[in-house]
Amino acid sequence: MRYQCLVLDHDDTVTDSTAHVHYPAFLDAMRQMRPGVFVTLEDYLRLNFHPGFQAYCAETLGFTKEDFDREYAIWQGWVKKIVPAVFPGMARLIRRFTEAGGVVCVVSHSVDVNIRRDYRENGLPEPLLVYGWEQPSEHRKPEPWPLDQILEKTGLQPSDLLMVDDLKPGYDMAQRRGVDFAAALWAHSVPEIAAFMRANCPLCFDTPEALEAYVMEDSNL
Repeated sequence: MRYQCLVLDHDDTVTDSTAHVHYPAFLDAMRQMRPGVFVTLEDYLRLNFHPGFQAYCAETLGFTKEDFDREYAIWQGWVKKIVPAVFPGMARLIRRFTEAGGVVCVVSHSVDVNIRRDYRENGLPEPLLVYGWEQPSEHRKPEPWPLDQILEKTGLQPSDLLMVDDLKPGYDMAQRRGVDFAAALWAHSVPEIAAFMRANCPLCFDTPEALEAYVMEDSNL
């Protein structure tokens, strides 16, 4: 294996979840909280890429703390009732990597308990460490705190880690700690996102199988 630790994003990297869980939850929240506001799935992905979901809600929608709390409750209601499917190629990579002695950690904007449930319900080995939305804002990606924790708790070096993410926050976090980054391009095809990733990331993968071949150094995949 090229790396000792995979630091994986969750939504649209491991699980096929934005289109089936998070976007419908957002539309539900808008129906209840901002009637008349409609965002397409492609634009929802764009705003998650930049400026980020929280910034969009605060700056464009004018969310108050009470609004954020209500939106969070609506979102969690959707998350709790739907277990997203894992991309088959990512399931195989996670199993092969852990069976070979590799460490899997997760840094995501989903919540720890839901991430662990998704791994469990999809028959995957549980990640060693998970840092999600339950962390205070200064500890969420793109802040490098999750990577600092992973490096400290595993005793590994930045060169031992590969961060895999479909969006810019993961890229920014990896850049700030000198960790290799791989762009996951298989869940969606928003032109601006793909263009940024291809222009800035030396490692870009169109399929989980291509990522698996690279990580596991498989010449036959």
